[in-house]
Formats: sequence, C-alpha cells, structure tokens
Amino acid sequence: MNNNGRPNHIEDYLTQLNSGQWFGWSDAKNKIYANLIILNDSKTKPTEQECIDGLAQLQSNFDNAEANAETKKASGKQKLKDLGLTDDEIQALIGVW
Repeated sequence: MNNNGRPNHIEDYLTQLNSGQWFGWSDAKNKIYANLIILNDSKTKPTEQECIDGLAQLQSNFDNAEANAETKKASGKQKLKDLGLTDDEIQALIGVW
C-alpha cells in the first residue's frame, strides 16, 4: 500500500486471499508475479490475471470509499451551513475545511 493506504501492489491482493504466510517471493527485492512462490501446499497460486484484476478491484473499492467519504463530508458541511453556521464555526467544529 502507498502512504495513504491505497493498495498499489499485487501483494496487497495476495494478503486478502488467505491468512498466514502462505506465499513468498523468490527474490524479495523484486516482488513481481514471476517471483511469486507458494509456501503452503494447501493453497493454489492465483494466475497473474487474477492478481491484476484483484488489485484493480481493491483500488476501485478504495477510491470509491474515499469519494464517498468526501461526498458525505461536503454534504455534512452544507447541512451545517443550511442551519446557519458560518465557515469559521464549521471549521472550529470539524477542524478542517
């Protein structure tokens, strides 16, 4: 994940598939699909496309959640304004404008 928590690597997807240390990398400095190894014989290796699609879905879910949070924040601010609060009062309440 990057600094803001958005998934940005297939490893983010892989950790969602199973619990525990079920996978690893043959080259820990080069974490690409070709270097993905399965450490637990009871688990199957996902295809590269499954990893790509899974990561894309995680990113989409993250982006949608962020957008929804911003929409709700803007809606809440507008409702406070509709009640007669000033921008300064709203900022004092929520800390950010």
